[in-house]
Amino acid sequence: MKKYLAILAIALLSACSYVPAGNVGVLVHLLGGSKGVDTEELGVGRYFLTWNEELYLFPTFMQNYVWTAGADEGSPNDESISFQTADGNVANADIGISYSIEPTKVSTIFQTYRRGVEEITDTFLRNMVRDSLVRNASTKPIEYVYGAGKAELIAKVLEDIQAQVGPQGINVQKLYWIGEIRLPEVIKASIDAKNAATQKAQQRLNEVQQSKAEADKKIEDARGEAESILRVAEAQAKANRLLAESLTPSFVQYQTIEKWDGKLPVYSGDATPMIQLPKQGN
Repeated sequence: MKKYLAILAIALLSACSYVPAGNVGVLVHLLGGSKGVDTEELGVGRYFLTWNEELYLFPTFMQNYVWTAGADEGSPNDESISFQTADGNVANADIGISYSIEPTKVSTIFQTYRRGVEEITDTFLRNMVRDSLVRNASTKPIEYVYGAGKAELIAKVLEDIQAQVGPQGINVQKLYWIGEIRLPEVIKASIDAKNAATQKAQQRLNEVQQSKAEADKKIEDARGEAESILRVAEAQAKANRLLAESLTPSFVQYQTIEKWDGKLPVYSGDATPMIQLPKQGN
């Protein structure tokens, strides 16, 4: 009897499933008239499942996954994404994605994809990103994708993915490049040479503009100095003119008298005294 009770206990325990914290469970009926997915999500806890039921777990915390060529991140397989630009060049890139699942829409997501989170990420989301990237890059030249348009391109792909899966309850927060976009060596060398030539030309233009600015400054400094000298000369000339106009004979004689010490000047020959005395009448 005890043996049968032990077997029953083991069977009961094996039929129990657990929804851990940070997850939502979806109950699937495998057979019978109720076959399909329950519309009710299961919260954290233990649940007794019958032989006709299976529990799928969906994490509701932020998921982050990378599709790369290397085996040290994401999958050991090459999951990098290749795409073609408007000029027929093929590029390859590693891309990362961050998203979360709305707990209240887990049943809808499972009914849509019939897969768990890992399968949804590896298959459906990756295909959506690849298709959008191929479509958007096909209208742009390789130099745009590799250079100034790199951020704009990934932003447009993110917008596409959000529009597709957002209403279903998959909230994609971020889509990003990992490292540089890989190009054929001959194409990369051509773009790098062109960029170097552009930078060198811009540097020369900056040097010319700097030299011109320095020359203009010197001209302005010289013009300012000349203007300053002219104004000083004009002021001095004006002062001299006013001084000359004020030096009348009477004023000069008055100034001489003011400074006279009372002694007659010594003179000889036909020299006249410094002070002109008025003549006496006969």
